[in-house]
Amino acid sequence: MRIGILGALLLISAITGNVCAQQVCGSAEYQQKAWLANPAIKTMVENIVQQKVDGGSQTQQRGEHLFLITIPVVVHVVYHDASQNISDEYINSQLKLLSQCFRRLNADTSKTPDRFRSVAADCDIEFKLAISDPSRRATTGIIRRYSPVGKWEADDQVKYTLKGGDDAWDPNSYLNIWVCNLNRILGYASFPGGEPAKDGIVMSLNAFKGQKTLVHETGHWMGLKHLWGDADCGDDGVDDTPKQSTFTSGCPSGIRLSPCSNTANGDMYMNYMDFTDDACINMFTEGQKTKMRSLFAKGGTRQGILTSFGLQAPLIAEIPVGETEPKWFYANVYPNPTAGELTLDLSYDVRWIGKTITITSSQGLPQMQAVITSKLMKLDISKLKTGVYFMTAKKDDGEEMKQKLIKL
Repeated sequence: MRIGILGALLLISAITGNVCAQQVCGSAEYQQKAWLANPAIKTMVENIVQQKVDGGSQTQQRGEHLFLITIPVVVHVVYHDASQNISDEYINSQLKLLSQCFRRLNADTSKTPDRFRSVAADCDIEFKLAISDPSRRATTGIIRRYSPVGKWEADDQVKYTLKGGDDAWDPNSYLNIWVCNLNRILGYASFPGGEPAKDGIVMSLNAFKGQKTLVHETGHWMGLKHLWGDADCGDDGVDDTPKQSTFTSGCPSGIRLSPCSNTANGDMYMNYMDFTDDACINMFTEGQKTKMRSLFAKGGTRQGILTSFGLQAPLIAEIPVGETEPKWFYANVYPNPTAGELTLDLSYDVRWIGKTITITSSQGLPQMQAVITSKLMKLDISKLKTGVYFMTAKKDDGEEMKQKLIKL
């Protein structure tokens, strides 16, 4: 069940007094925060997202099948322990469901009400794990990365290797999906036109196991807004989705009229861009199809996907060896004692890179400093006098390191 953005969450809480704060789509809230952080992109993104589409008739006949768009996908599994390192089976089943929903091939399309069947669309879009990485090397399309971070927020930190996550692949050629232990929300997506390094979808582990949350967030990634336009009786920019006052929760049936509904058919609560329970969402519209596919047209923000070599045969057959979990889950210094060079192993947490370490005497007087430049770093302390010293450093999150050293 997807219950809504922060404002919706507060509304439901006031009504029911019993809402799980994790059950939230964070894309609208994420977009607003991104605009505040980078106002320059607001106009460009807003024009893409709010562009009106006339029910699909501008570029195609209603119900017409167009050329199939196949999107190469890379899934970044960022895990802290074995329980978060989801299997290939889960990933493959989730992408299969994603393609079925976009192609209108899932069995529950039979539940689409007769009053909306004429606008229900096969989007002619499918998704496959990449077989070539950005360097044209063979890949499974799945990257597994151990992280010292046990829980993530919707702040894009998971999209950066140096922050404990994993860097995006070129978003002009791939759909990046990060799967991690996401706090409070089930997922969030970037909108077309945003920063390339942040482009993609972040999914909670709990929502990446046979649920349709990824379908909803992929709609956002291709420019679709929530049906109510994230405002009371707002506009999602698509003419064949009736206006509705707000989100839908639960699994309603029959005609549900809202104060702003512009047709007698009522709300289209079975649309993937509402918050209705998974069992009761089963359609995109022809207008939504046209809006999404327009991003892949000449000059569109997703045009590069069509010429991606992510699904072409790799030039280098050998798949790169992935990183293994660190041997130590703490700062390890060896040899200790030492007369000269020592090794500082910080492979458990790449976020130490760039931080300054200070070596002080037992009386607390600084003796030398060095900037951490790699996860496995050599330090020459041969010029220090024989005695006991302490090595200290501090990360941005406040975590401190303090190691006792003995100089021979």
